[in-house]
Amino acid sequence: MSRSENDRPLLVDRNDEEEEERAYDETEKVHIVRDEDDNERDLEYGVGCGGAPPFSWRKLWLFTGPGFLMSIAFLDPGNLEGDLQAGAVAGYSLLWLLMWATAMGLLVQLLSARLGVATGRHLAELCREEYPTWAGMVLWVMAELALIGSDIQEVIGSAIAIKILTNGLLPLWAGVIITALDCFVFLFLENYGIRKLEAVFAVLIGTMAVAFAWMFGQAKPSGSELLVGILVPKLSSRTIQKAVGVVGCIIMPHNVFLHSALVQSREVNKRQKYRVQEAINYYTIESTIALIVSFVINLFVTTVFAKGFYNTDLADSIGLVNAGQYLQDKYGGGLFPILYIWGIGLLAAGQSSTITGTYAGQFIMGGFLNFKMKKWLRALITRSCAIIPTIIVSLVFDSSEATLDVLNEWLNVLQSIQIPFALIPLLCLVSKEQIMGSFKIGPFYQTIAWLVAALVIMINGYLLLEFFSSEVSGVIYTGFVTVFTASYGAFIVYLIARGINFTPWHFKAES
Repeated sequence: MSRSENDRPLLVDRNDEEEEERAYDETEKVHIVRDEDDNERDLEYGVGCGGAPPFSWRKLWLFTGPGFLMSIAFLDPGNLEGDLQAGAVAGYSLLWLLMWATAMGLLVQLLSARLGVATGRHLAELCREEYPTWAGMVLWVMAELALIGSDIQEVIGSAIAIKILTNGLLPLWAGVIITALDCFVFLFLENYGIRKLEAVFAVLIGTMAVAFAWMFGQAKPSGSELLVGILVPKLSSRTIQKAVGVVGCIIMPHNVFLHSALVQSREVNKRQKYRVQEAINYYTIESTIALIVSFVINLFVTTVFAKGFYNTDLADSIGLVNAGQYLQDKYGGGLFPILYIWGIGLLAAGQSSTITGTYAGQFIMGGFLNFKMKKWLRALITRSCAIIPTIIVSLVFDSSEATLDVLNEWLNVLQSIQIPFALIPLLCLVSKEQIMGSFKIGPFYQTIAWLVAALVIMINGYLLLEFFSSEVSGVIYTGFVTVFTASYGAFIVYLIARGINFTPWHFKAES
């Protein structure tokens, strides 16, 4: 079935396969060692769970990395701010929601990984191929806007941490410039191989774990209240907004694109079905472990602020900017002041998330536009898109904590708007046998995934409704919001309808 010229993918000659942009060159991929009996298994389907070879700790180690890079988005400064505010306002009562929101995030990320492994392409590439040019352009712009919004929060978080650790000697704008240089660190590390880069992220995650565990130990929260908070669902009119924030900041649009590309850093022979199943199995284990770690770290932050500030006059005024000082005033200096412990953890979160943001930006740009560009230039362009507006923001808002909080609310809204444009294409793609082959998800998995997507979209819709009803007034603004909402809803309906009727014309997964 031939396509019209309007349905052609973006900026690509499909007749020249060698010119296609790829997430990783073959020389960059991590080689997966072969077991002694692999040659025999190559002649058969394989044994073990799902047709894959038996479990191997050595192979799990080789597949470990992409899930931990993905988990950084669950630990960025925006999430930490949501954690501390939820703890201060709602106490321990939203820990159950944090756990289930992380579980929903895991489901989405496993689908993203499955897509990348089974097709050998990432979400941005497949969106370019399966949607008409105009729709692909809209999806690309939306993904870039989500990435920029997330990056501004992450860079500001790093700059706040630098300001804390230098006792205010370096202003916010100086911290932004220092953070901007991380793209060059990223490029330097990437030249030494993907495993070196993953090791750096492991150190940063370990730093966060130690810093926030130290704070957890200093706060000495109630074990029984913590356990009740995790196991017993509670929600009240006072905590509903924070509950929406907890769910809303877990699933990040750019992270859905990122994970489908990261899993391609391992060498997987897609012509051997059991090899694909093996990779999916190991990535499932690895991603689950990574998000358990991220949940524990988020739990540490939430409980520290629940213990210290729940039911106090300060609860509604705590944000990233003043959280360190409030902790210092509450728990004192000690051998190593808790203010600097907080600063170290926040800096690790900000630096790691800004580097993964740069990484995601490369995949999104390369996947949607499909043109080759030197990595340093593409990283520079990706960072500039976020750093330039962030420097402007830091200069304007450096002296006002309240305006930074308002900015953060607007950025959360910006990212909430983009969530359907990552989730809907992902769910449509992984459900299609023409694209996934035998690795498409079954009816039960599809039902659960769509219910989770619908829940997340509705929760973020509630957040948008609350925000615009309080912020927007006047006939002109109301008219603009009405037109935007109608267009937004129409495009979501189009994506769903288009996904149901995908007719892949270029690529089919290997059976």
